[in-house]
Amino acid sequence: MRSLRLPSGQAMPVLGQGTWGFGEDRGRRGDAERALRLGLDLGMTLIDTAEMYGEGGAEEIVGAAIAGRRDQVFLVSKVYPHNASRRGVVAACERSLRRLATDRLDLYLLHWRGAVPLAETIEGFAALLAAGKIRAWGVSNFDADDMAELAGLPGGAAVATNQILYNLTRRGPEWDLLPWCRQRQVPVMAYSPIEQGRMLSHAALTRLAARRGVSPAQLALAWLLHQDGVAVIPKAGREEHVRENAAALDIALPAAELAALDRAFPPPAGKQPLEML
Repeated sequence: MRSLRLPSGQAMPVLGQGTWGFGEDRGRRGDAERALRLGLDLGMTLIDTAEMYGEGGAEEIVGAAIAGRRDQVFLVSKVYPHNASRRGVVAACERSLRRLATDRLDLYLLHWRGAVPLAETIEGFAALLAAGKIRAWGVSNFDADDMAELAGLPGGAAVATNQILYNLTRRGPEWDLLPWCRQRQVPVMAYSPIEQGRMLSHAALTRLAARRGVSPAQLALAWLLHQDGVAVIPKAGREEHVRENAAALDIALPAAELAALDRAFPPPAGKQPLEML
């Protein structure tokens, strides 16, 4: 598994497993746990979750899936904006740790920007770092101006990553956000890499994938994995999809295929507001 180096010095795998949607349906909990464990077996040791997902239910599923294997996992969770005060972020992290049945997170993210001043959230993250409860912190759904403001605050330059909506159909971040992050060596985590399945029927994508002998999902993941400084966290609730995602790591894209994807999914011609789901 290839990895990206965070500003904190940690190595973060480039391909992991998302858990958005886990936790809402208790009847499918076993399937989710088995899928996550298979992903670990296949080397996708980055697992991303959040207190928002199933109101803690996804974190409980992750905790069960990684039981006995915590040291193999690069574990990420996210805090609600309304919990991101100086004291609130500490309390929220401690609740997440209990649900995950672990004593630390490798990376803890502010889920999106809310009403709490960023300086206060940074203070909470710093307290968690000092206590050894997190190893690094970052943000999610921050646009370029948000990142610039954050980096200018005391302690803000320690931001380790920005998790954003980025895929073939959502290329707006390439205009200014991705260059900003690359210049400062802040990796990006791409969520909803196949647009929750909506892009899989796109005619050009299906044609190019068939020509290559891979699935449309694999081609979309391979394109993201080709981007410099980008990690990808697809969700897979079934084991066959886990295997499909893992195989995308071995797909190399020559210049001709990259050009064909650019024609089918043009890069931005100007600034676009950051989108989020």
